[in-house]
Amino acid sequence: MKGRLIFLLLMVLIFSVQGREQYSNSIVLELTHRHAPQLNTRTKTQDQRLKDLLHHDFIRHNIISHKWRQGLQPRARTRRVQAWEQTPITTATTSNFTAAIEMPLGSGRDMGIGQYITSVKVGTPSQKFRLIVDTGSDLTWINCRYRCARSDNCPKKGRIKGRRVFHAHLSSSFRPVPCFSQMCMVELMNLFSLTTCPTPLTPCAYDYRYIDGSAAMGVFANETVTVSLTNGRKRRLHNVLIGCSDSFQSPTLQNVDGVIGLANSKYSFATNAAEKLGGKFSYCLVDHLSHINGSNYLIFGTNHNQVMVTGNTHYTRLELNLVSSFYAVNVMGISIGGKMLDIPFQVWDTTKGGGTILDSGTSLTVLTDPAYQPVMEAIKMSVSKYQKVKLDGVPMDYCFNSTGFDDTLVPKLIIHFADGARFEPHRKSYVIAAADGVRCLGFLPARFPGTSVIGNIMQQNYLWEFDLEGNKLGFAPSACSTS
Repeated sequence: MKGRLIFLLLMVLIFSVQGREQYSNSIVLELTHRHAPQLNTRTKTQDQRLKDLLHHDFIRHNIISHKWRQGLQPRARTRRVQAWEQTPITTATTSNFTAAIEMPLGSGRDMGIGQYITSVKVGTPSQKFRLIVDTGSDLTWINCRYRCARSDNCPKKGRIKGRRVFHAHLSSSFRPVPCFSQMCMVELMNLFSLTTCPTPLTPCAYDYRYIDGSAAMGVFANETVTVSLTNGRKRRLHNVLIGCSDSFQSPTLQNVDGVIGLANSKYSFATNAAEKLGGKFSYCLVDHLSHINGSNYLIFGTNHNQVMVTGNTHYTRLELNLVSSFYAVNVMGISIGGKMLDIPFQVWDTTKGGGTILDSGTSLTVLTDPAYQPVMEAIKMSVSKYQKVKLDGVPMDYCFNSTGFDDTLVPKLIIHFADGARFEPHRKSYVIAAADGVRCLGFLPARFPGTSVIGNIMQQNYLWEFDLEGNKLGFAPSACSTS
C-alpha cells in the first residue's frame, strides 16, 4: 500500500476459486473485471469508463513518480528509530503442495471500468471476499470488524452498505499482531503502522491517508487464506499478513471488499505465495473489453500449460532492487514500423531520472515527454486520414472517428529491451476503443525526469511470468484461454 492505495483501486481482480484436474507446482487465481455485472448494477458507457480510468491513472502515476524520485521506501506516518531483528512470515512450504493452486481471472468491461478483481477466502471457517488485485500493493486487507463479540453495535454476519464484512471474532485463526512486537515496531512501519501501544498485546494499528482523500484504518493480523488446488482439493495458507480495516472511505471501492497485494515486497501475497512455489507468479489479462464470461488465471508457481500461448516466449531481466515494490524493466528504445524512434536514452535510465516499470494497476501506458511525443507523432501519421474527434472530459491527445478503420494500417510498435528481447503488443492495445465509433491513441504523457509505465491494456492478451528468484520476466502472446 505504502501511501499508494490509489494504485490498488485501479487494478481489480476477482479470485473465484476453481479446481482443475491437473498437477503442477503452482497457484492459479481467476481474475474478473471489477465492473462485472454481478459486482455492480450500474453500467457505464465506454467513454464514461475511460474518464474514470484516466482519472485514476493520473493519480497513480503521480504517486509512482514521487516514490521513484525518492528512491526509498515511503515513510510511515509515524516512524520508529529502534533496530530490531526481523521476524519472517510463513505461509506454507513447497512440500505441502502436490497440485497447483488456481483462482480464475477475467475482464470487467461489463462493470464499466478497466480494472480486475478476485475472490479470496479468508479465516476459519472461511469467509469469501472480492478484492482488488494490484502489483503495486504491499498489503492484503479486507473490510473487517474486530472485537465485535460483546458489542451490541457490532454488525451481524453479512454486509454493511452493500459490502461484505470479515467478522474477525468468528475466525478461530485470526491472530492480531501485538503492537509491542518487533514485527509491528520495525517491519510494518513502512506499511503505516502506528506507535500507539497502550498495552504490549494491543493489536498493531495502521492509518493510511491518500492523496485523493481516501483513508483506511485498522489492525494487522496473521490469518489463514484458503485456496483451491488443480486436483479439486483445498489448501490453507497459514500466517498470511492481512489488514483488518474497520474504517475505509473511498468512492472507488463501493463494490469490492478490499485489496490483495502483488507488489515486490516482503509481506505481499505475491511474494509469500511465489517463494513457496519456485519463486514465480504469472497472469494473463484478457482483453479489457471482454465480457464477464471470458476469464483466465493468476498463477503462483510455474505455468504448466494452464494458460496456452500462441507464440514464442521471450525473457528479459526483471529489476527487483531499483526501488522497493516496483517491477522494473530495462527498456532501451521503441520502434514503430521498423524504425527506431529518436528517444534520449536518459528516458530509460534510472540513474538519469528515467526508468520503466510494468504495472497492472495503471490502465494506459504512460511515457515521459521525450518518448511520448515521437511515439504519438509516428502513430498519428497512420490514422491521419480519419476525422479527429474530441471526447468530452477525456484528456487524451488524439482520438478519431473509427468508422471503416483498418488496424493493419497502423505500424507495428515494438518495445526493445536492453538484453535484446522485444515486446510486440497487439495494435488494439495502443489504438484503443474509447467509445462507439471512436478510437484513441492509448498513451498518457508525463514529465521528465519521471517514470514510464507499461499499463495493463498494453499487457493484455500476453502471458506474463515474474520470476522473482531468477530476476527474469517472461512474456508470450496468448488468447488468455485455458487448456
